[in-house]
Amino acid sequence: MKAYFIANITVTNPEAFKEYQVAVPPTIAAYGGRYLIRGGAAEQVEGDWMPNRIVVLEFPDKETAKKWYNSPEYQKVLSVRLANATGSAILVEGIDPSAFA
Repeated sequence: MKAYFIANITVTNPEAFKEYQVAVPPTIAAYGGRYLIRGGAAEQVEGDWMPNRIVVLEFPDKETAKKWYNSPEYQKVLSVRLANATGSAILVEGIDPSAFA
């Protein structure tokens, strides 16, 4: 079952954050992940949540997503993000499409 890494990020140092933006895609691809959303414009349509920069990654499954997040390659890059942005991230399992067949 697919899993999704969802983050809401506020970049505090755009120039230094560029290092993260360049370095992270190969780490994602190495674990079979891909971007679904990478900071596109968000429009509030309900409630009071107004995110800053949304990122959604899709992975083959939750175990693989966790392996990516905890990998030495990503942890090295993550330190750049944490030093130059604030935010929150979650890991969510998708649905089994056959349940709706």
